[in-house]
Amino acid sequence: MSGYYYHSGCPDQYGAHYLDACSVCGKSLHNSDIFMYRGNTPFCSKECRQEQMEMDEAREKKLKFGRSHRKSDSKTSTPNKTVRTGTITVS
Repeated sequence: MSGYYYHSGCPDQYGAHYLDACSVCGKSLHNSDIFMYRGNTPFCSKECRQEQMEMDEAREKKLKFGRSHRKSDSKTSTPNKTVRTGTITVS
């Protein structure tokens, strides 16, 4: 998450203030509507939230493609395997 912290005035008591600023553009969220995504990610507008959703979707597609591409590579990367075929007779 973001690295925003505040000091409460008491020593050794710090807390994250993730609702202070938009996660995409950094705009202050004080006295304004807050749009949330994935439970705890704040945004100043529907547009910023949509931008994050699109970035997440693109990243997930890239990761999914990378995994499926590696699987197909591993299937074709060992062409030197010997496979015996034929008929076995038992008497």
